[in-house]
Amino acid sequence: MNHTVKAGETLSQIAQDYRTSITSIIAANPGIQPDHLLVGQQIAIPGFPNPDTIPYRIEISTNNRWLRLYRDNILQKQYPIAVGRMLHETPVGSFIIINKAPNPGGPFGTMWMSLSKEHYGIHGTNNPSSIGHAVSHGCIRLHNRDVEELASIVPIGTEVIIHP
Repeated sequence: MNHTVKAGETLSQIAQDYRTSITSIIAANPGIQPDHLLVGQQIAIPGFPNPDTIPYRIEISTNNRWLRLYRDNILQKQYPIAVGRMLHETPVGSFIIINKAPNPGGPFGTMWMSLSKEHYGIHGTNNPSSIGHAVSHGCIRLHNRDVEELASIVPIGTEVIIHP
């Protein structure tokens, strides 16, 4: 799996976002200059499947408050969501699901799926009335039954595209 360097990113932050070590990223990228990354540079992230082998893709619209699941570019399902509120907006961009944790506790409902942006994920909720609103700290909330269904379908490495 490759990561495209964005403006202002450091190798340390990229490693944190993918929950991997700088050492393993350097080992997977011979010749990389850790202190001199270029915008647009491709960096191999070890430990994740080749995205071309995953038929699924998730698209999230923060303005429309929906999450769409595609398989082979064909819409399979659409779910209602809650998104980040003012000062805690949901990040936009392209990410991947890097892990899944059932029953994470607290306000995260019955399932947590981490995104390749530290502190952000797709999760359930213990407050179902929040779905459809901008109320979270930036994460994507789904009804528990919906996030459980989604997590049972998509593998680690699934692309998640978030846009307004």
